[in-house]
Amino acid sequence: MRIHFVCSFNARSKSAFRHMVKQYGQSELAEAECIVVLSGDGTVLRTLHDTFDKKIPVYGMNRGGIGFLTNNYFKDNLEERIRQATQLKIHPLRVIASRDSGESFNTIAINELYLLRETHQSAKIKVRVNGVLRIKELICDGLITATPTGSTAYNYSADGPIIPVGTGLVALTPISPFRPRCWRGALLNTDTMLDFEVIDHLRRPVCAVADYAEFRQVSKVSVFEDKSIALTLLLDANNTLEKKILDEQFAV
Repeated sequence: MRIHFVCSFNARSKSAFRHMVKQYGQSELAEAECIVVLSGDGTVLRTLHDTFDKKIPVYGMNRGGIGFLTNNYFKDNLEERIRQATQLKIHPLRVIASRDSGESFNTIAINELYLLRETHQSAKIKVRVNGVLRIKELICDGLITATPTGSTAYNYSADGPIIPVGTGLVALTPISPFRPRCWRGALLNTDTMLDFEVIDHLRRPVCAVADYAEFRQVSKVSVFEDKSIALTLLLDANNTLEKKILDEQFAV
């Protein structure tokens, strides 16, 4: 099997990279059948972002932190593990953000897109769902749109719901909402178009963050699931995302 290994800057990741390349060799990315990431979730996300147009499956082995998107690290039987792994197909969010200057940003988000105030002043955001104005003025610290893979992270820490894989849902979760007091978020179908407009954005600047890509002082942001892109994440049969999410839902 032609494998392309990827590591990060931490010592455990570099050490694993040296061992695995020595044992299995290092294929050029253009010729690889699989990309093996020897790090944590952040490097897995960056690898998926950087290679989504190449349509190469990604198999992570945890040499980083929590490793929610990775498998356990073992040196042996790697090729067999990859062949027997469960394929998780991911359609990312498409994020289009713009400033009043006309400058625009177009990227994808695998975990989440969040809007966050840049100063001490609260953000004020208009929320449209499929073109219909649902919230005239949301006063808050920010707002998260999370996929199932991202629902256990920042979204959950902001009291958003954990979403099982395959439900066809995304979470819309406010961060420290002040007004309206009664709104605590929504679960929406993945075919929903979301449009956010930052009110008084010059005095109350807001940044948009798609996974790790940050765009400051945005005025408008649109988000929808991009079904034209299908990313493939490989997980061991005893380590599926369905199992991990279920474990998170009952974590005590």
